[in-house]
Amino acid sequence: MTDAAKLSLATRLAHVGRTGGRQHGFVNPPVHRGSTMLYPSSEDRRNSSTEAFDRRPMYGITGGATHHALEDMVASIEGGTRCQIVPNGLAAASLALLAVLKNGDHCLLPDSSYGPTRSFADNFLGRMGVTTTYYDPEADADGLAALIRPETRVLYTESPGSQTFEMQDIPALSRVAHARGLTVILDNTWGIGAFQPFAHGVDLSVQALTKYVGGHSDIMLGAVTVATDEHWEKLRSTAMLLGYFASPDDCWLALRGARTMGVRLDRQLQSGLKVAEWLSHRPEVARVLHPALPGAPGHAIWKRDYTGGASLFAVEFAPKISAAAVDAMIDSLSLFGIGSSWGGFESLAVPTTGDMRRTAGSGKFAGPSARFHIGLEDPAELIADLDRGLEVLRAAN
Repeated sequence: MTDAAKLSLATRLAHVGRTGGRQHGFVNPPVHRGSTMLYPSSEDRRNSSTEAFDRRPMYGITGGATHHALEDMVASIEGGTRCQIVPNGLAAASLALLAVLKNGDHCLLPDSSYGPTRSFADNFLGRMGVTTTYYDPEADADGLAALIRPETRVLYTESPGSQTFEMQDIPALSRVAHARGLTVILDNTWGIGAFQPFAHGVDLSVQALTKYVGGHSDIMLGAVTVATDEHWEKLRSTAMLLGYFASPDDCWLALRGARTMGVRLDRQLQSGLKVAEWLSHRPEVARVLHPALPGAPGHAIWKRDYTGGASLFAVEFAPKISAAAVDAMIDSLSLFGIGSSWGGFESLAVPTTGDMRRTAGSGKFAGPSARFHIGLEDPAELIADLDRGLEVLRAAN
């Protein structure tokens, strides 16, 4: 088969993680379930790698063929070499941090971090003697450099932020971090397939496969991808020590969902931009926070570094609008569910005013905010639903 790295995203999604187009049998790989591995001899069992760096089967927790097929697909999408599948997105974020941090280390996290990642840093990492400093996600290279200490080991990034969509200059920040010996971790869930992390200085890339890879809002999975053997050994050994394991049935569903991810991403990005553009002209809206929307904050970085994008964005309402009115609007929508996830086929809306803890002075908005995920519905009908919702907002304000 052609070198996968030279293929487009759409072609890779159709072919990677399969046994091959001309092999006799079903198109999709089967589900491999199991716990106990049998060996032909005692010597063969003794020679099995306990860390399973080479994927030699030892016990069910080391993963099987279904896990490996999905790991190969995600590694290909991310432009890396090896991938570890874990039970959910938070597990991916925590695994990446635990793989490279130890007692006495210092970590830098963006002030806009995904809430559970921030809680993990404040609580679990804090208990193990790791200190965390939160930095302005829009900090430039000089601003970030000023926060690096002798004991700093990790620069964690999330671009864009999952609620307020600040875009980080990953190449510039990575250069500063690497010059000081830091490991760079990126939560790349929004940018899956559109941002190549290892080409821009990232060392470990975190994905919540629950979102676009699953695509149908019915599985929980995460992944961490690396590009070097050094990072793979740290990542894999930490995953085995923690007992991280994902259901092979969920991995099979993720493989199935990923086959159509390219067309879904493209459709949902275009629909999302139509909705975002319409909202940007409404008098009730102060700003639309969508990196792929021309004129929105962070658009220049998106245009420089990304080949596509996601269907998730936020709205900052005008200062005259009350948070209660935004709640009333969202409650009145008929085509948008009220839910915290995203990346599925269905549209979602959630009020986000006051949801995120901030300690570095970022994320200050004059009016209330809400986050929207645009699904596979007709964008014209979603806009009509939002138009009716804004009538409710004005009446409730």
